Amino acid sequence: MSSRVSIILLSLFLLSAPHLHAKNKKKQLLPDYILQAQYVLVVIPPDAGEALMNPRENRDAQDDVERAIVKWGRFRLATNPQDADLIIAVRKGNKSGPVISHSPVDNRPVIFQPGVADASVGPEPTRRPDLTQPVPGGYGNRGPQLSSQIGSSEDTLEVYMGRGEYPLDAPALWRYSAKDSLNGPQVDAVGQFRKAIDESEKQRHKP
Repeated sequence: MSSRVSIILLSLFLLSAPHLHAKNKKKQLLPDYILQAQYVLVVIPPDAGEALMNPRENRDAQDDVERAIVKWGRFRLATNPQDADLIIAVRKGNKSGPVISHSPVDNRPVIFQPGVADASVGPEPTRRPDLTQPVPGGYGNRGPQLSSQIGSSEDTLEVYMGRGEYPLDAPALWRYSAKDSLNGPQVDAVGQFRKAIDESEKQRHKP
């Protein structure tokens, strides 16, 4: 009797397996929140470090990602986390060696760029917004620091939910890492994000 029950259960599983697989194929790759977003803010994570010989690498990656997003045309750039539906955090990969953290280069001046909402012109650099729970003294009050780092050599782009407090403390909604994927002018990481959105929308509209 027990062997007959086992055979029946196995048959039911095999019959249901294609159906489960079909359901998974229709599953959206990205949540509706990302697909409905309009404003994004591109940031450098507060704990990101740059190679000592190239202290502008995260800043340059931030600029390249913004230009790629403006060229894409799907999103508009915001100037603060409260106005952004999505926070896009970018970090260049670093090989083992000396790095500089909390570089003043990452505190960018407020300038006008096409596609940036409510941007203004100003000579003074702006302090990074509090994207994570502040440590004692706050990231914005800490000067440049030299350290030795062993990290990934891959560039990383992470997408977080905006319009909240300390957005980078929450899990990322989408993440992509690959070597040189933040290099302009193509910016492969943005291209992969665009591809994920396109595929998700196709799945969303399938009957």
